[in-house]
Amino acid sequence: MKLGDGVEQGIHCTAVLSGLSEGGVLSAAALAEYHGVSTSYLLKHLQALSGAGILETVPGPKGGYRLAKKPEDISLLDIVLAVEGPAPAFRCSEIRQRGPNPLPQRYFTKPCQITAAMLRAERAYRAELANTSVADILAELSADDDGGIAARGCAFMEMHERKMAR
Repeated sequence: MKLGDGVEQGIHCTAVLSGLSEGGVLSAAALAEYHGVSTSYLLKHLQALSGAGILETVPGPKGGYRLAKKPEDISLLDIVLAVEGPAPAFRCSEIRQRGPNPLPQRYFTKPCQITAAMLRAERAYRAELANTSVADILAELSADDDGGIAARGCAFMEMHERKMAR
């Protein structure tokens, strides 16, 4: 299974936005710069995250993005579904019913065993993502950080965070 780059960008941006001070926002351009990605491509994903209620958009020239929920209330599944949509990764097109000499419909009353196995895997994958919050990821990162990651983030916030009234 391959998720689009937008999922990675969405998770990282959500994690970065969790470090904002009260009333702070970051522009899409600043988030794109921090991650070394295209602003126009990132905007599409930030809008999807806003539409899903994960991020809040503050309009205007001094506006930007901030979290709409607490990091512990945002699961990785929330972000994946916002960016990729709710459709399962595997989509059966019933190729078993094609080709020469097709079998009668009575052989296809149950879902394909391949589809059933893939959907079981999808449920397990989604359950794991649903059980992992952005706060969990940040706690793991903090435990592994020798200070360099935090220093980079703090320096970036100092330069780019816009202070807004909430």
